[in-house]
This record gives sequence, C-alpha cells and structure tokens, in this order.
Amino acid sequence: MVRLFVAVSPPEEVLAAVEALPRPNISKLRWTTTDQWHVTLRFLGEVERAEPVAQALRQVPAGLRDAGVTAVDAVLGPAVAWFAGRRILQVPVAGTEALAAQVAGVTAKWGGVLETVPFTGHVTLARVRGQGKGPANLAGTPIRAAWRVDEVVLVSSTLGAGGALYETLESVPLA
Repeated sequence: MVRLFVAVSPPEEVLAAVEALPRPNISKLRWTTTDQWHVTLRFLGEVERAEPVAQALRQVPAGLRDAGVTAVDAVLGPAVAWFAGRRILQVPVAGTEALAAQVAGVTAKWGGVLETVPFTGHVTLARVRGQGKGPANLAGTPIRAAWRVDEVVLVSSTLGAGGALYETLESVPLA
C-alpha cells in the first residue's frame, strides 16, 4: 500500500515568494517546509499500487482539451488566510478548479467517496499542534504570484515526526 495524492508544484519564483512570508516561532504551530509546498488537487489516501493511478492521470490533458481548457493559470493570493476553525494557515490558489475536476474524474475509483466539500486550491503554510486555534494575526499578509501550470504530479506521502515526506512518482505534462 502507498499513500498518494495528486498535486501541482509551484515554480521556484513562487516558492521564493512563499518562503519570504513571515514565519514567527510559535510553539503551537508546525510550519511546512519548501519541499512540502504544493496545491493538492486530490488526496487519494492508501492505494494498493501507484501505476494504475499514474496511467489514469495520463488522460487529464485530453480531458482538459475536450472541456475547452487550453491553459491552466494558477493565481496565488491575495493574502495569507486561515481555513475555518483557524487550524490550517494557508495561501489560496485560484485557477486550478477545472484541473482538479479532471483529476477527480479520472481518479474516482481510488480514495473512497469523492469529496463532498468543494475544491479549494491552497498552499499550506502551517498547522496547529494539539487543541486550540492559531493566532488570528497571522492572516492577512499580502502575497501575489501567478504561473502557468504545465504538469500534474502523482506523489507518495510518508508520514513522519517532522511532517510528511513526499516523493514524486509520476509527472504528467498538460501540453
């Protein structure tokens, strides 16, 4: 069994903008690291084998074309925000909704029931450890970046004490 998700990886200049955000030393927060920054299009969880999922993802470019999507342009920002409940600090990412829908369609047989919560593109910055909420004042820092998405990646995730370790198993070019 392998724990999988499908994602978009921002380019270096976008990662640099995220890295420049303030990251105060607050014991109740676990900050994510540069190698953990991505936009999850769909979390699949435990899957028996990765190759059938990779094969299904190869259908995404044609599905986008059939849906009339000629390019996927991601827009990061406009500001750092907390998800409801102030447990996950994140930067919103718009523009990947059609891509996420295609990924959900071709991966529907993995990961159990498709999510009932609408897709919300984002890059996770920090998670709250234990109980309680994160400091409200961490939200609102302006950030803006945009990029053309040129591939989706299938990633394996191994949980560890310092957060998850990721390995890209397959890259599927969109062009």
